[in-house]
Amino acid sequence: MTDPNQSVRRKAVVLLSGGLDSMVTAALAREAGFDVLALTVNYNQRHLVELASARRIAAALEVARHVVLPIDLRAFGGSSLTDDIDVPKAGVGLDGGDEAGIPVTYVPARNTIFLSLALGWAEADGARDLFLGINALDYSGYPDCRPAFVEGFEQLAAVATKAGVEGERFTVHAPLLAMTKADIVREAARLGLDAGMSWSCYDPQGGEHCGLCDSCRLRHRGFAEAGLPDPTVYATHPADAP
Repeated sequence: MTDPNQSVRRKAVVLLSGGLDSMVTAALAREAGFDVLALTVNYNQRHLVELASARRIAAALEVARHVVLPIDLRAFGGSSLTDDIDVPKAGVGLDGGDEAGIPVTYVPARNTIFLSLALGWAEADGARDLFLGINALDYSGYPDCRPAFVEGFEQLAAVATKAGVEGERFTVHAPLLAMTKADIVREAARLGLDAGMSWSCYDPQGGEHCGLCDSCRLRHRGFAEAGLPDPTVYATHPADAP
């Protein structure tokens, strides 16, 4: 018999890419008391190896359910992650951007697409909380990693869903939004996470992180600034990179 005094755990859909940020975000959702519904999108990205990391993380966090959803964004292209465009390797923010400073690793509308998928699952499964691991402080230049994007999507969810128009509120949680990469590394350590399970590199080299792309450089810098050992295996170590 169910105890009427026992609180019902809320569900949250968490976007789990397999990267360090999404791993920490999923763990924070769990720590906050949510049953985690982890959504990983296989968008035919250059770094498909991150899907294996997402599966390992989902298993380690014992999420309530993990869905890997295929959607082929290479059909659109427009990014070095989904098109035949070289991943920039000259250093963080030093090449590969357009006049507005947005790098070619930006995938057009990716976070909007992914959050829309998460919103669909959330509404279908009775969840009203969405989590994603975007970060606005470390260099990215991505327009969909800003507070305005989070606020705008919450407003969209209110008018674009049956639950929303019936008065139920969807909340988009971005707990890493104001953190530096060093802060995120420290948070992973506090949560007891194995950072080595995560994958950050945009351009894998024989199963190793390339060590030269922006994502690799930011990852290593985060560990260095946090004063914690970096468990990542790099083809070229960022400390040795030009």
